[in-house]
Amino acid sequence: MPSTSIDNAFTARKTTGAASDPTYAGALSFMRRKFSKDVKGADAVVWGIPFDAAVSNRPGARFGPQAIRRASAIFDNDPQYPFNRDLFEAMSVIDYGDCLLDYGNHQKTPATIEREAAKILKSGAFLLSLGGDHFVTWPLLKAHAAVHGPLALVHFDAHQDTWLDDNKRIDHGSFVARAVRDGIIDPDRSIQIGIRTHAPDDFGIRIIYGYEVEDMRPADIAYAIAERTGGKKTYLTFDIDCLDPAFAPGTGTPVSGGPTPAKILSVLRQLGHVDIVGADVVEVAPAYDHADITAIAGATVAMHFLGLLAEQKARSAALAD
Repeated sequence: MPSTSIDNAFTARKTTGAASDPTYAGALSFMRRKFSKDVKGADAVVWGIPFDAAVSNRPGARFGPQAIRRASAIFDNDPQYPFNRDLFEAMSVIDYGDCLLDYGNHQKTPATIEREAAKILKSGAFLLSLGGDHFVTWPLLKAHAAVHGPLALVHFDAHQDTWLDDNKRIDHGSFVARAVRDGIIDPDRSIQIGIRTHAPDDFGIRIIYGYEVEDMRPADIAYAIAERTGGKKTYLTFDIDCLDPAFAPGTGTPVSGGPTPAKILSVLRQLGHVDIVGADVVEVAPAYDHADITAIAGATVAMHFLGLLAEQKARSAALAD
């Protein structure tokens, strides 16, 4: 079907409804959402955090938000699989653009991210953040906990990220340890999925290791997540290296032996009754990618978060009627 408009990210008159840009052209906001700094009335806000100065291996995740937005153009104007709906028919979503960070003064980075996230969350919108390396989840967790109190954490990753530090380091491998130590997350209500490395401490967080994921059905993994979080306000962070490098080569610290996107997306699809109040997708590093494999996976994970939110909104509207 020929496109009826182009550059919806700039020309859209409202923040609901599908775009009709050609897949191969047009301004590359996330899923063609309108670029705006006005969050009033938005159900969800997509925000890029182009930061990768905390990596312990290969840099490049600062280009992750660009890559994920570019890959999201593949989601055309048909109802989105597997939700079988126009996600934006009744859900207002904007692309807030990127966080402005001083590349020469990284010590200011966490406060800058936390402050801007708090500003967005004050509107009541759901915040979907695109990293960036996994350090960015630390200030995001702080901003969300300031609104909701201590959170359950659902953490898809190949790494535990529970290395202790002095609370001053800029390090993508310690945000979980910090969050437990500072009471930002409740370890008894938190779970990690896909772990394929060892750290000195698990802090009592439940771990479903990579080989266990391989042996479990998606429905069983989703059940374990729902049971562990127990109805608590939940933050979901998705490190793209949770997936096997065969399906996500474009990342800084790949670890073999991980699950397929099909399996993990099936898990995400079944989390509709988990009280997810915020989410991120991190560690997409396009310089190591091929044919946008990793970026497409990251964009699809992010789309699933919005799909769950659209279904939740539809359920609420049906109950109100």
